[in-house]
Amino acid sequence: MPEYSNKDVSILKAFGGAVRDKRKALGSISQEELADRAGVHRTYIGGVEQGRRNVSLLTIIKIAEALAVEPEDLFAAMPKPANSAGSTPGRSA
Repeated sequence: MPEYSNKDVSILKAFGGAVRDKRKALGSISQEELADRAGVHRTYIGGVEQGRRNVSLLTIIKIAEALAVEPEDLFAAMPKPANSAGSTPGRSA
């Protein structure tokens, strides 16, 4: 696995947790079933859910479609970073 900062690892784990939660909300379908629906290998879904995969945009869309949710639903289900304080980096109020 490439070297990621602690912040990056936290983001990957948060996204993976959101995928896992949405999968389980579908009646606990298996990782294998989700992988089949998304057109990826079953071990890839395991890696995503464990925060070991840096998922591409196209794969995020495939996973969201397989979960019958919008991609933004996966991001919305992620916990907010502790240091966000309502601001977006690079944007002024």
